Amino acid sequence: MESSPFNAAATALQPVDPVRPPAGYVGGKRNLAKRLVPRIDAIPHTLYAEPFVGMGGVFFRRTRRPKAEIINDISADVTTLFRILQRHYQPFLDMLKWRFASRGEFDRLLAVDPDTCTDLERAARFLYLQRTAFGGKVTGRSFGVSYEAPSKFRLSTLEPLLQDIHDRIEGVQIERLPYDVFIRRCDRPGALFYLDPPYHGSERDYGDAFAPADFAALAELLAGIEGRFVLSINATPEMRAIFARFDVEEVPVTYSLGGMHKAQRVTELIVSN
Repeated sequence: MESSPFNAAATALQPVDPVRPPAGYVGGKRNLAKRLVPRIDAIPHTLYAEPFVGMGGVFFRRTRRPKAEIINDISADVTTLFRILQRHYQPFLDMLKWRFASRGEFDRLLAVDPDTCTDLERAARFLYLQRTAFGGKVTGRSFGVSYEAPSKFRLSTLEPLLQDIHDRIEGVQIERLPYDVFIRRCDRPGALFYLDPPYHGSERDYGDAFAPADFAALAELLAGIEGRFVLSINATPEMRAIFARFDVEEVPVTYSLGGMHKAQRVTELIVSN
């Protein structure tokens, strides 16, 4: 009897230590990841792929991995940061060594056009802004101040975190493609996609790369893939309708923004095929 290329041996997942993402990111999955990670880890797969990786709120918290992992984001800031952490780790640390958190430095870097930076400069700028911005915002950033905790930009605590990330993404492929191109390229039997698109009503929080019409296009694309997927999205009537053809689970999630506002309890959807 011929063995299938997608069998138990081929889909064996290796244990991996979770690590924290490098910075806050609006829409991060710190709370929802507690539900998503066990579900993702339980699905047999030979390839793990994320079209909207952001700061890796789910990617880095997984506890099992296949041999092949590919992460993708349309943001040049995101992909440059991960490529630098993967390939130029020590020079990147040297660039961060003398930086400190201040509103003046935040405003100076915010005014810099990232397209005028070298890759190392761009990665350092992005990490600094994300770690010091209120609420992990990507657009409309403002300097975040805590009166109850130390600054989040301290090399003494940042260096061990970045070392963990450097070790974790060794061998991970990094792409910067439109989500639909990425999904089509990676799709195959044995592929598992985790998708964290911009939430409905908040599409512009990450720039202008994702529009409301993309939700229907994404659902249509996912309906025809050979692989498996898990997708998380906010539970609006529009999202319930668009993803109704799939398995949909409603889950309660509690969020607070920067610890400065009362926690909000909301409902989100975990969609899968």
